[in-house]
Amino acid sequence: MIYWSGTGNTEQMAEAVVQGIKSQEDVSVDLVAVGSASKQHVAEAHAIAFGCPSMGDEVLEESEMEPFVKSLAAEDVSGKPLALFGSYGWGEGQWMRDWEDRMKGLGAKLVAEGLILQEVPQEDGLSRCRELGEKLVQA
Repeated sequence: MIYWSGTGNTEQMAEAVVQGIKSQEDVSVDLVAVGSASKQHVAEAHAIAFGCPSMGDEVLEESEMEPFVKSLAAEDVSGKPLALFGSYGWGEGQWMRDWEDRMKGLGAKLVAEGLILQEVPQEDGLSRCRELGEKLVQA
């Protein structure tokens, strides 16, 4: 799982997705901040989860996450189960829909619609994150 978080909201979501993944037997997961991630993390993974909040005019974070996502090619993600998630402060989720389209265009298999939570995740949202992690493992 690779994520970027500025205020900690998306990091909390990432940790909850990891809990959902780990609730399944015999599953290992690495939680990696995008600044420490490489394409090798993606290439070697059976399934992938990416997390990033909405920034600016509903775009991915531009200094680390956007360049990382842009560096991915079809051979890195094609056919792999993928979960996307992130937090937002305002807007309607366009950044997530755009991100879903980009990843589908590379051949990734989204296990669910991108999960977006407004501001600080509450328990119901964290529960949805854990469910997303479970779906990723089951895919």
